[in-house]
Amino acid sequence: MSKTIRVLFLAAEADPFIKVGGLADVTSALPRALRSLPPDRVDDVTFDVRLALPHHSAIKAEARPIAFYSLPRAGREVEVRVSESLLGEMPVYLIHGEPIASSGAVYSSNLAIDTEKYAFFSLAALELPRYLNWDVDIVHAHDWHTALALYALLLKRQNRQEKPIAGLLTLHNLPFMGGDLTEILASYNLPLLETDLPAWAKALPLPLGLFSADAIVVVSPTYAREILTPEFGCGLQDFLHRRRHLIHGILNGLDTLSFDPAADPALPARFTVETIDLRQQNKLALQHKLGLPAEPLIPMIAMIGRLDRQKGVDLALAVLRKLTDLPWQFVLLGIGDLALEDAARALQAEFPGRVRVELRFDSQLARHIYAAADMFLMPSRYEPCGLAQMIAMRYGCVPIVHATGGLSDTVTEERGFLFKTPSVRALRAALLKAFALYPNRERWRALQRAGLSADFSWLRSAKRYSDLYQNVLHSLRVQEIRQ
Repeated sequence: MSKTIRVLFLAAEADPFIKVGGLADVTSALPRALRSLPPDRVDDVTFDVRLALPHHSAIKAEARPIAFYSLPRAGREVEVRVSESLLGEMPVYLIHGEPIASSGAVYSSNLAIDTEKYAFFSLAALELPRYLNWDVDIVHAHDWHTALALYALLLKRQNRQEKPIAGLLTLHNLPFMGGDLTEILASYNLPLLETDLPAWAKALPLPLGLFSADAIVVVSPTYAREILTPEFGCGLQDFLHRRRHLIHGILNGLDTLSFDPAADPALPARFTVETIDLRQQNKLALQHKLGLPAEPLIPMIAMIGRLDRQKGVDLALAVLRKLTDLPWQFVLLGIGDLALEDAARALQAEFPGRVRVELRFDSQLARHIYAAADMFLMPSRYEPCGLAQMIAMRYGCVPIVHATGGLSDTVTEERGFLFKTPSVRALRAALLKAFALYPNRERWRALQRAGLSADFSWLRSAKRYSDLYQNVLHSLRVQEIRQ
């Protein structure tokens, strides 16, 4: 007999509605991948997955009003208005209310404002299925912004207010935990439970979500192990170690329909594994566009993304100054830390014929760079999963990465170069190794083809989520029977 599992995704952002970082790619692609899975051969399971987002002021999608209700807060009622849009065939619910409207940006510089906004969103989204007459089985939260929903679910379960709903939390970046919830919880008349969290974490959204979740997904197997260590555990390693049986490392996927060098309209020359020689035209076109010397045989190095010490941008800038006796070109696209932006400008001023720095977000230029550069630097000090290295390989750009987190799980020696220590010395050694191999066109093409042929599609990850959903629901039923 067929069975439908109903899942409500909660997230701060999702492409194409609103996108700030890689989270938006995951929360757009994963629910659609789950909806497209063929029925399970044994249990004939299908998924009705829907997505809820805060109705940020920057969202301009067409949507129709579908629900109006309120949340009691500090002796008054806070209005909630919900509109429905579509992403393909998937319903997307845009939740609006005064705490969301007054906050402005998706992520502001004021943590207290963001904590208030996302607490309101999490609690409002949790009430939505009742007004949709939609019997949810699982609430799937992402990062600290929506983790409070799982804590509220746990309270409902303890009070036996309604049918128990499973709570699953995907952890994209552990260091970001949100702000203090003590007063906010009190204003919504929610108690602060006794937990085994460290004292400093007892009222933070992400730790409370981790405490409440029936399963915790970490976005790569390696990062799932790393967060159990003092180096990467952010003070929660002992707490997480006690819950290691709930932690699952599932690698993020890539939207291979969107990121397809054979069909990408952003590329001057499209190509496949079989026609990879056409890729050289993209390099010459990029050199012309950026005003770099048109030298097809010189190694072109690229970095794309947020300029941050976590991403190792400072290491990349420092190491290039130590390689001036070798021929290379360097292209950097991104924005972020102002000091790193200044350092990047300084490098361009020092090497005007070698370096181009584009301090902006430009998705079309990014795709062109991926399809033109020879080497992609990603010397991240830590990287829960990483998307850029997967896109780079998909476009024939050979990655040079620090062996951490998802970089270790996606880049192999057959596809790129890895180094073990996030230092200038180790990155320099890896670059020198790449430079030494680059003139050997046959071996370099083998690296490119291996990356182009790798399976980074969401289908594989969605199947693992499917299995996890079913296991979590089975465990929840067993708990209910025992109680």
